Formats: sequence, structure tokens, C-alpha cells
Amino acid sequence: MSANSSSAAPSKEVAEVSEVTVRLAGDSGDGMQLLGTQLTNTSALLGNDVATFPDFPAEIRAPRGTRAGVSGFQVQFAAHEVHTPGDTLDALVAMNPAALITNYKDLRPGGLLIVDEDSFTDKDLKLANLDENPLESEWIKEYRLVKVPITRLTREAVADLGLSVKESDRCRNFFAMGLIYWLYGRSMEPTLRFIRAKFGKMPQVQEANERALRAGWAFGETTELLNTSYRVASAHLPPGTYRNMMGNQAMAWGLMTAARLSGKDLFYGSYPITPASDILHELSRYKNFGVYTFQAEDEIAAVCAAIGAAYGGAMAVTTSSGPGIALKAEAMGLAVMLELPLLVIDVQRGGPSTGLPTKTEQADLLQVLFGRNGEAPLPVLAARSPADCFDTAIEAWRIATQFMVPVVILSDGYIANGSEPWRIPNVEDLPPIPIVHPVAPEDGSRFLPYARDENLARPWAIPGTPALMHRVGGLEKEDGTGNVSYDAMNHQKMVRIRAQKVANVAKVIPPQEVMGPDSGELLVVSWGGTYGTCYTAVRQMQMAGRSVAHCHLRHLNPFPSNLGDILSAYDRVLVPELNCGQLRLLLRGNFLVDAIGFNKVQGRPFTVSELTDKISELTSPARAGAKVAS
Repeated sequence: MSANSSSAAPSKEVAEVSEVTVRLAGDSGDGMQLLGTQLTNTSALLGNDVATFPDFPAEIRAPRGTRAGVSGFQVQFAAHEVHTPGDTLDALVAMNPAALITNYKDLRPGGLLIVDEDSFTDKDLKLANLDENPLESEWIKEYRLVKVPITRLTREAVADLGLSVKESDRCRNFFAMGLIYWLYGRSMEPTLRFIRAKFGKMPQVQEANERALRAGWAFGETTELLNTSYRVASAHLPPGTYRNMMGNQAMAWGLMTAARLSGKDLFYGSYPITPASDILHELSRYKNFGVYTFQAEDEIAAVCAAIGAAYGGAMAVTTSSGPGIALKAEAMGLAVMLELPLLVIDVQRGGPSTGLPTKTEQADLLQVLFGRNGEAPLPVLAARSPADCFDTAIEAWRIATQFMVPVVILSDGYIANGSEPWRIPNVEDLPPIPIVHPVAPEDGSRFLPYARDENLARPWAIPGTPALMHRVGGLEKEDGTGNVSYDAMNHQKMVRIRAQKVANVAKVIPPQEVMGPDSGELLVVSWGGTYGTCYTAVRQMQMAGRSVAHCHLRHLNPFPSNLGDILSAYDRVLVPELNCGQLRLLLRGNFLVDAIGFNKVQGRPFTVSELTDKISELTSPARAGAKVAS
């Protein structure tokens, strides 16, 4: 495999490996996210399966060089299908002491540790709150340390371009990128095209970044510090055309596709909040597809504007994270009372309050189920991966329109910012979302805005349609007419109808599937962004002969109709969650199953090894001669 028509020097060994996990870490201004994104895209173009985990500092402008300001990007690329960004690192690139000290423990013993030795001055050590240089520590001997003068070599590569020192140092990430590209046989061409497209109007900057990239490659090719490079063959994925997609981007594309499938313009009312803002950024680029984006002054205005758009007949969406969902709660209750189709997307993050705004968590499940006054049930779906956001958005809109009900979609920071190859679907294979708006009754009879169909959905009447004048609002409605009603029995009837309508969604969602045996010692039940880790862990333990199966839930309200039967078929049920046991509470309450919680609230996803250890604890060792899952 070549890179930019070059190959490793003949004197250097080229080792074939099936997978590689790399983390790039530096200051928030060092361009680690850019470096990671380019490495991901380049690996995807080479045919590898990839999974990523960007890790942002919580503070917008944390002091440079401090531990709080460290930005990281982890990517696993492989010659086989992968579902996680990897447990332990094969290589760590640390651009300063803070990046090293906060990340080195994830590097496997003997793993490759590449550092910019120019950034380990006394000043850098002090900023990282270190009393001694970690490059001289005893523990550093566990790793293959490669000290590279990245800053000096970058400055030398761009010395004659007339850039300031600060401008020259901004190219350091491209030097590191070139070195990593050489090390793992990545082509430079996609990144060279990116540089030309991004910096084409700034010739000096373009030339500097290109030089830094090539200088990093040349260093790897010529240095005696690295005697081996590595090659990862293409993965055998299902045939099709693939594009590397981040979760927020896939969610935006799913929303646009759902709008097209239903013949609707898309109205998106949002207030910026980490980690949901990129959905707004992505949608704002597609006005030509009938997308209307509204950046409101606050969360309440955003959801109320979306409700108004839904009343007017548009596909209406509002998005936030946990704190914003709390502010939207009253208006979400209004949407329940109005019985209008609306999508509310919650990209979860660490809480409570502002919490860990750039870290992932799954702690909003009970909030979106019960965080409104009165009896206000809503269907809730959860995406399982970046690419799955596309399909989840379409399915949620299908349910919202079929049942005339607001629907919540749960994502999280891990899914939103992570990426994976997404197989572009054939548009002709996507079933339409039929929507029929009522017209004036031909017999001249009175229009009933709260009449019901077989799903208990009321008609979606467009304002201004002749003879369809009707009243909406937050006060309780009389069954059928929609008039304001304070009658006690009518209120109970309407509460029951709205609840039954949500329960009826279970009739149209597919039966829950299980990966593994239909019964056995242990069932692992997961939801949301824990899918990849749980799937991988269960698969590994099945191959080791353990009696374990995996059940991943997309539909969290209502649950699939066969879920109770599935849960009762296993001796034990394990529920891994990035919270303190919210789905476990629901499973116990709904199905009286003594589910076991496995919980983590550290702002980081589970590792596969954490789950395999827990599964080992709860299952019996494989018997000699036992049949191993294939």
C-alpha cells in the first residue's frame, strides 16, 4: 500500500496488522480534532472500518497547556467490522505534558508513545502541574517512547514563507499528521486536497500546511527512531457506497430525508447547546432543500416556534441537551395536549445542571419520560450509533405523523461527535411517509378536530382550510369537538386516550431481536450509545463459550411487545448504562425482573474489557467440549 505514490524506505520493516487504535492529544488549540477527522476520513477511503471518540475540553477557553485544556481524538481503524473506538491504545501522540499525563494510562504496555519534545520545557511542565519531566520518569519505560522535535522541525519546514512563530506553530498538527500517515500507510492525497480547499485563499498558509504534512511523512521515512511501519488491509463490509458520518450530521440528514419522504418543509427551532449545536449548523447549509433553521433567543422560544410550525403543517423539530430539555418541558406538555407531530431531540451530556458539557452520559431517560407536569406520555426512541441516527430520525417522524404525537429522540455526546462509515441508502428503497390533511366534509357536517382513527390519532388540519376552523391550546379539550372542558370524567377519558395512543405505537414497531441464544444464563440489555461496546463484549464472550445474549433497545416508550417474554427466558439480566440505573428501574417496574445494574458516570463510555469482566462474573466458564457461538 502506498501513500502519495511513496512507500516506506526499503530498509524498514512493514508489518501487517488487523486493527490499530490511535489517540491524538494536545492543547485545545493544537488542531487535534482536525487531525483525527482527517485520519478517520483517510482510513475510511482506504476501505477500513472505523470508529471514533472525540474528547473535548469542558471549558471553551481553558488556559493553554493545562490539563483542563487537553483535547483528544481516538480512532480505531481495522480490516474487519468494528463497533467501538477501541479499549487500549496502540499509539498515543502527545503534543505537550498535559496531554501526556492525562492520557498515557490508556496506552497498552509496549505501545508507541510519540511526543513533541520541544513542548516539555519548564514552563510547559508548570502549566501541567508537574514537578518533574514525565519523559524522564521510571513509568515511561513501559512504552516505546519516540521523542520528536515537532515544533522545531515544523518551523524549519516553513521558515522561508514569512510566517510568524505563532502561525508556524499552528502547522504542528499537520507535521504530526504526516508522521502518523507514514506510520500506518495512510495516503496524504485526501488531506492535501482538504488543505487546498480550506486554505486556497491564503497561499502562504496553504503552502505551510502542505510542507508540514510532507515533512512529517519524510521524518517517519528517514528517522532511525522508527524502524517499522504498519499496514491495515481493507475491511470486508457489505457492498455499497459509504460515507464517513458523524452522529449529528447523520441526524440532520435523516431529518431532511424524513421531510422529503413526507412531502414537508423542515422547520428546525433550536438554541445552541453542546453537544447538539452541530445539527443546527449542518441543517443551516441546506436551505435549497426546503429547510428553515431558526436560532431562537432561548430554549423556550425554540420549542414554541417549532410547535407553531407543526400547527402550520410543517415537519417541526427542536433539539437540545439535558438542561435545555428541562426548559422545554412545559411546552412539550403543550404539544402533548395539542396532539401535534413534533420531534424533540435530546443529545445527552453529563449532568446535572451544566455538569460535564462536553462529556457523554445517558442520564436523561427518566427526564424525557416523566419530566413534565401531569400525565404527559411520549414515545421515546434512542439511536445506537452515529450512522443509526439517520434511520432513527426517519422512524421517529413516521411515528409522530402516524399517531399525531410528539416524539423524543435520544442521542448522546459519544454518538453525536463520533463517526463511522455509513452506507448511503438507495432512495427508492426508503418507503414514503404518507400524510393526508383533512378537507371540508362533503356533506357539510361539522369538523371534529379531536375525532380519532384506528391509532387514536386526530386529524392534522392546516389553519386556513375552509370549514376546518378549530381551537387549540393548553386547556383540556372536550373529546371530539376540542372545546375547552373542565368536566372531570372527560379529563380522565382524554388522559387515558392520550396514554393509549402512545401505547399503540407498540403495535407498529418491530419485535425486539436478540443476538445469541433464545435462553440461557445471562441477557445483556443495552440502549443508546452503549450498543457497540455491549455487542462486542457479548460477541467475545459467546466465542469464549459463555451462555450470554444481547438485546439492544431502540424503543424505550413503549417497549417492544415481546420484551417481557425475552427477559423471562434468561436466568439473569444485566443492564449496562452510563447513569445510575434508569433503564434498570423501568425494566424492574414494568416486567418485575430482578435486573442487575452495571453503571458508570465518568463522562466516558464503557470499555469492552469492563463488560467482559462483568459477564465473566455472572456466567459459568465454558464446559470442555461445549459448542462455541459462531
